[in-house]
Amino acid sequence: MRLFNDMVSSILTCDKPVICRANGMRIGGGQEIGMACDFSIAQDMARFAQAGPKHGSAALGGSTDFLPVMIGSELAMNSGVLCEPFSAQKALRIGMLSDIVPGLKVDGEYVANPLVETRMITDEMGRLLHGEFKTGEEYQKGKEMLARGTIDLSALDAKVEEFCTRLMMTFPGCTTKSVEELRKPKLNAWNANKENSRAWLALNMMTEARAGFRAFNEGNRELGREVDFIALRRELAEGAEWSADYIDSLMPGARS
Repeated sequence: MRLFNDMVSSILTCDKPVICRANGMRIGGGQEIGMACDFSIAQDMARFAQAGPKHGSAALGGSTDFLPVMIGSELAMNSGVLCEPFSAQKALRIGMLSDIVPGLKVDGEYVANPLVETRMITDEMGRLLHGEFKTGEEYQKGKEMLARGTIDLSALDAKVEEFCTRLMMTFPGCTTKSVEELRKPKLNAWNANKENSRAWLALNMMTEARAGFRAFNEGNRELGREVDFIALRRELAEGAEWSADYIDSLMPGARS
């Protein structure tokens, strides 16, 4: 965690603008590294999320500092506590990304992420649909299209190069100072909390993280990758202690 903290701090204090190029799953620590950057550009098959409370941790490597600043407290709660994922389209809409480009080619042509709603703006109740993951039959159709396609990151590379060129078309001293000032909300929150967060994460490795990480690593699609949360809460309420045998009993499939 000391190495991770120092890495995030080095991004937040770099004298040059830092760009995150997101081409896959920016989840957990990867999400925190990405949000420490000044700009993020993604291909639209990328996915953004926190894994914390679902897998035995808390998003204390930067996300609890950065998410409320970047997307607001309610969406930050949905991400940091409920671990709800964002598509690239939604991440762009809520202000987490600077731009997205297509990454999937079907029959030689780029297409928008077929697993995500990109045509409809709202549902019949007025709730935003754009960028939300499809469900049911539409999701299955998207999976079929995905199986026919291939990932091509050349558009992502070109967009990053274009963005770097745009940054070059500024006065370097003014850019450095602007970046320093605009980082301050994230940097101030990070500096206020990083040492306490690091200590908590280290202690948590002996209890919930020990169980959650094992469940994720040892589980699979059939068994799942999460502990039995209902049993966990009941047994902790009855005085269960964090022993090796108890953690064994929480693993996916252990009680079947």
